Amino acid sequence: MRPKTRTSLVGVLTCGALIAAAVITQHDGDTGSPSRLARGPYVALGDSYTAGPGISQDSGDPAGCDRSDRNYPALVAERLDLKTADFHDMSCSGAVITDLTAPQSTDDGTNPAQLSALSGRTRLVTLGIGGNDIDFSPMIKRCVGAGALYRALGSGKYVPDDSPCEKQYVSHGTDEVRRKIDAAGEHLADTLGEIGRRAPQARVYVVGYPEILPSRGDDCLRAMSLAPGDVAFLHEKERQLNVMLRERAEAGGAEYVDTYTSSRGHGACAAEDTRWIEPLVPTASAAPVHPNARGERGMADAVLKALES
Repeated sequence: MRPKTRTSLVGVLTCGALIAAAVITQHDGDTGSPSRLARGPYVALGDSYTAGPGISQDSGDPAGCDRSDRNYPALVAERLDLKTADFHDMSCSGAVITDLTAPQSTDDGTNPAQLSALSGRTRLVTLGIGGNDIDFSPMIKRCVGAGALYRALGSGKYVPDDSPCEKQYVSHGTDEVRRKIDAAGEHLADTLGEIGRRAPQARVYVVGYPEILPSRGDDCLRAMSLAPGDVAFLHEKERQLNVMLRERAEAGGAEYVDTYTSSRGHGACAAEDTRWIEPLVPTASAAPVHPNARGERGMADAVLKALES
């Protein structure tokens, strides 16, 4: 997703982000169980939920991608004991699906088309993207503003079904966010086909976004300044995004990595010592409403679990 502007980082939810990876299995006798994981080459693609802005030292060029050396692709590569030459992290904050096939300008340099790192040698691909395509970060900011205004003009308190922001996106039977999710799905389908053409030997895993907000907003007022009904609305939009990512992955011959289930209860409104996603004002090293180091480790664990299955 996008912590900065479109030309630099990615936004919030975006997003993150979707992951792809590959497993080459070798069987021991008649056990049918894999004896080793693929050792690469591994290419990581994605937005800021993949890049991990603000977590630790930036890795690679351009600096405007805010790519952490402790993001989940780096942790996966480390666990697989990959050589530097066999690991290519192309993720970039602010990326949308079209940035996978064209250069992406940032506030500090230009990231090459992410798919340019793929080749016939590639064996693992992880892909985490889609949040910026539905403008999830601007949507959260808009909902925070709507909630603050609603509270200031009203009684100073919310009631459980208050959702001043949702009404700006859903009206007269038209769901603007749902429309963007569907459009992103079409673009993702084309992109998965292109990945298959460029890296025909690779196993591809699309990774969904971890929980950003809970299904109920009772505990989010202090951390996120969102009306309870809008917390539920944003939660549902992330769920719809992840469903689209799963369906498109499966239809495109890729596999889906579920980071949401293991992250439930660890979103931006959770306690400081357990959350994977930082709130609007981070208390750990991370961009606002983006994964912290704990979140990137959790996402790496989900990818590795998928590779071992």
